[in-house]
Amino acid sequence: MDVQFFKTPSGEEMVVLSKADYEALVRIAEEAAEDAADVAAFDAAMAAPNGLEQLPFEVSQHILKGTGLLKALRLWRDFGQVKLADDIGTSQGFISDLESGRRKMTEEVASKLATALDIPLRWLV
Repeated sequence: MDVQFFKTPSGEEMVVLSKADYEALVRIAEEAAEDAADVAAFDAAMAAPNGLEQLPFEVSQHILKGTGLLKALRLWRDFGQVKLADDIGTSQGFISDLESGRRKMTEEVASKLATALDIPLRWLV
């Protein structure tokens, strides 16, 4: 690229380059803008698919390894069963039963768990 630099009488720095070099730079800038728009659209879709907040990566990793959702969320928040039970006013055994599927989660319990774990309720219901 053959480029010339000069200053105007007012001190502004200017650049002169061939039309081919100019057009190449414009193409590169347009491609970069398109790429940035694609990345922004992808990031937005991943952050909130269908308007819903996505599960944290660590939770998804636990689930992919076979851990249930409640346990994955509890581990992500670094809660033991006893602490979570204390926070929602129940027993450790009750939390264990929820995690194992021996008990079904009611909406009331889900609401308490969501508050204790600081997560959206829709993740549990």
